Amino acid sequence: MFNFRLGFEHPVYLWLLLILPLLWWVSFRSLASLGQLRRALALLLRTTVLTGFILALAGVQLVWTSDRMTVMYLLDQSESIPEAKRQLMLDYVIRNVRRHRDAARQDRAGIIVFGREATIEIPPFDDNIPQIRRLESYIGRKDATSLESALVLAQAAMPDDTSRRLVIVTDGNENLGNAQKLASRLADSGIGIDVVPVILESRAEVLVEKVDLPADIRKGQPFEARVVVNSYTDDEDATPVSGRLQVTRINSEASESSAQEDLLVDSPMTLEPGKNVFAFPHQIDRPAPYTFRARFVPDEAGDDGLKENNEASAYTYIRGQGRVLMIEDFSNRGQYDLMAERLRAANIEVVVRPSDQLFGSLAELQAYDAAILAGVPRVSGSADDTIVTFDDDKVEMLVRNTQQLGCGLMMIGGPEALGAGGWTGTKLEEAMPVDFQVKNKKIEAVGALAMILHACEMAQGNYWQKVIAQSALEQLGPADEVGVLHWNMNGDSWLWGGRNGMLPVGPNKQAMLAAVRRMAPGDMPAFDNSMRMAATGLARTNASMKHCIIISDGDPSPPTPATIKAFKDNKITISTVTVAGHGSVESKRMRDIANQTGGKYYEVKNAKALPKIFQREARRVARPLVHEIPGGASPEVTYPHPALEGIDSVLPPITGFVLTQTKDSPLARVLIRSPSPPEEENSTVLAVWTYGLGRTAVLTTDTGARWAQSWTQWGDYDKFFSQLVRWLMRPTGDTGKFDLATQVRNGEVQVVVSALDKDDAFLNFLDMNASAVGPDLQDIPLQMQQTAPGRYVGSFPADQAGSYFVNIAPQAGMAPLTTGVTVPYSEEFRVRDTNNALLTTLVNTAPRGGEAGKLTPPLARQNMDEVVEENAFRKGLALARSIRDAWPWFVFVACCLFLGDVMVRRVAINMDWMTRWMRRSAKPENQTPSRLQALKERKEAVGESLDRRRAAVRFEPSPDVGSDGPAPELDPNAPSGKSPAKKKTSAASLAPEGDGKTYTERLLEAKRKARKNREEGE
Repeated sequence: MFNFRLGFEHPVYLWLLLILPLLWWVSFRSLASLGQLRRALALLLRTTVLTGFILALAGVQLVWTSDRMTVMYLLDQSESIPEAKRQLMLDYVIRNVRRHRDAARQDRAGIIVFGREATIEIPPFDDNIPQIRRLESYIGRKDATSLESALVLAQAAMPDDTSRRLVIVTDGNENLGNAQKLASRLADSGIGIDVVPVILESRAEVLVEKVDLPADIRKGQPFEARVVVNSYTDDEDATPVSGRLQVTRINSEASESSAQEDLLVDSPMTLEPGKNVFAFPHQIDRPAPYTFRARFVPDEAGDDGLKENNEASAYTYIRGQGRVLMIEDFSNRGQYDLMAERLRAANIEVVVRPSDQLFGSLAELQAYDAAILAGVPRVSGSADDTIVTFDDDKVEMLVRNTQQLGCGLMMIGGPEALGAGGWTGTKLEEAMPVDFQVKNKKIEAVGALAMILHACEMAQGNYWQKVIAQSALEQLGPADEVGVLHWNMNGDSWLWGGRNGMLPVGPNKQAMLAAVRRMAPGDMPAFDNSMRMAATGLARTNASMKHCIIISDGDPSPPTPATIKAFKDNKITISTVTVAGHGSVESKRMRDIANQTGGKYYEVKNAKALPKIFQREARRVARPLVHEIPGGASPEVTYPHPALEGIDSVLPPITGFVLTQTKDSPLARVLIRSPSPPEEENSTVLAVWTYGLGRTAVLTTDTGARWAQSWTQWGDYDKFFSQLVRWLMRPTGDTGKFDLATQVRNGEVQVVVSALDKDDAFLNFLDMNASAVGPDLQDIPLQMQQTAPGRYVGSFPADQAGSYFVNIAPQAGMAPLTTGVTVPYSEEFRVRDTNNALLTTLVNTAPRGGEAGKLTPPLARQNMDEVVEENAFRKGLALARSIRDAWPWFVFVACCLFLGDVMVRRVAINMDWMTRWMRRSAKPENQTPSRLQALKERKEAVGESLDRRRAAVRFEPSPDVGSDGPAPELDPNAPSGKSPAKKKTSAASLAPEGDGKTYTERLLEAKRKARKNREEGE
């Protein structure tokens, strides 16, 4: 299965091996003194060392080749393929792997599923695919087909040490990416591609492609709308498809719930094969946003395969002279009617909408040039009415409509507006030229709120208590103080702040939110103790507004009159919320607490209403932001501005307004200030600035209902408000001619602008500022580039169904170009034919070193055996190679052998031990020495040892022997170690001291004398 060989990264260095003969010639002569064996060993080591270094220079590598195979099956799970076909894909994969995978070769198989994205269902492993009933890993969107993403993921998932092949099971109708381009890259990597085509079985398909409307429609202008319907059929003799075409015009100006629908066309139609265009004339006399929706309903169900592509829509809006959307508090309607009437008298169309009937989409806002929030709180309603919240989505629509689409936006003050209306910390505050939270410590605008939580007996009580506490905290400003009381095993206690329980929100907000998430309130037995603690904590604060909220089922025993009196004496109001009440007695108890302290009573049946109630009640502590001036004060114009042209510098007096904080930005302009309070950053009456492509303004007083009543008789009242609103509105006049067109193609919206000046000459080199907003209100990058004289083109992806809005500012000072484009359904439902051209191209792309892939028979239940017989694990691909650098090991071994070469040349080793060992090894293994022979050998060994000792002792120095006497011999019969001292001698005694001879010379002379004496004795 595995083959091994050496490879070289730089084989040119192998020519250096030619110097080996020279090395042998030089070394053979220079090493002659070592002897034959050592010379041969040294020459061998030198040759090996040099060869190792040369191979390392050549980049030696270890190369393994393997015939193992990895097959990844790519299964198309997009919505264009019926569910039955998707299940058939899984059955095919299981059977094909089990039939053809070579277990002995340890082949691997895996599955990747894809739609808009790709996911690994089963990673490649060396076993059969388990018998699973359905694919479960893919949780992405299936409204598109991205074969390219599946190919990229498959290449990354397959191991490099095997041959690789992809088996793609798809209809080939990709609408995202470019699989054909990526296939070439896979082929260069040696990856083969097989394709199992999926044939879509519907014989006919009806597709409503689009509703075509003119780009610029004016009020009362006749125009022609067109509906394009495409009829597909595989039968050449097919009869035309009959059905009904319905076209509806929807005016969504009021709200989504009360949208007005007009049926324009409902008549029988006959579709010929191919494209059919139906046109009808139309005229609109009322400016508003409109959606045209076309739907075709075939008479026979068999004439149409998919129902999702039978409907298309288009969006447009009809402009008048100028339209303004005014939103007012639904619980206090009519307070701004005077302003609306004066604007209408100035030829500005005003649409007044209450806060409980808000717009439902960004499309509805495109019909207006400005939006006004007239004294609107974020949470509206009372105890007897439905509480309405201006939710984050609506706020986001207003802000984006201004920032990216150029619409004007203004907020008008009132007792429950701006910061006093709960708008602090929202996106709307970011869009305004002032901050709603006052940061000046000299201004006493601090509120205090205490919450008593006892809702543990309601369904999911502890969860909802956490939600409502967090909702109330979000409504408070940094300087406001807050505390939470709950009951636990230790009795009634504050959640934070110790005995006082009240802390400012600003530096403690995150810690407070964390404590709320951890709390677990218990069943409170009595109200009195917790209410006395709340009254004491609130009384100790310096807040100018103090409020308490109690949520309970009313079951705890009522508070004492002394406790209620403590709240009244300290001017603390209490609002009560009854949840899961047990009866009329408990409800009356909660109602009495609220009525006795001047608060509100709520009885809640649905827990989802609780956050809105607590947001509304938390807003009570923001009332110190309302600055009322006894006797009134006359505001003054402090900055000249086009919106105030012709207006007197001193305005009629006002008796109050909402305090704000001027933003620290040079773009924010304060046009009008009040003389009270003296702090300029908090005395703003009118401020404006440019926000993105639009303009925003804040008027902190009202328009005459309460604080600015003297303005109703002011001669410049009409001029003031009409000029201010006109300055806010989208610009409409320009000196050029612009044509804006859009089209949807291949999952993208293409935007084309043709620019001409007033003399019909091309406008070139414009720096266009463009933006787009998707159906989810998210920004989409859009860049316009000039591609021809006066022609600018840009595009952005449209991967969701819905309305997209495009805003283009051609140049500074020019009116923005705004349009909308509707994507009725995904491109997945547009094509119903198998893309055989793409599938053929994929299989014909031959991998490097291998053969082109195979296009199997179409996947169908009736020919499943034939499809399974196609061997996806067959040979025909280049063998997989695994390469690893080996030159560091060659260098290491060569260095070690070089040390061996030095040792062989410098160190002589006695090899006699090897001769003796070889002699002993030559004895027969079965020859066993007898005991007598062993004793004899032992005696000889002992004798040799004694002889060596005698020879050594014979030359030891002895003080008892004269220097001239002969060296006596040891008595062999004397016991070892007991020789007489007088017979001991030494080499030093054999020569007289001071004769100048060395020790060696005296030793040699003694040896000669001993030999001479021995010869004479013989």
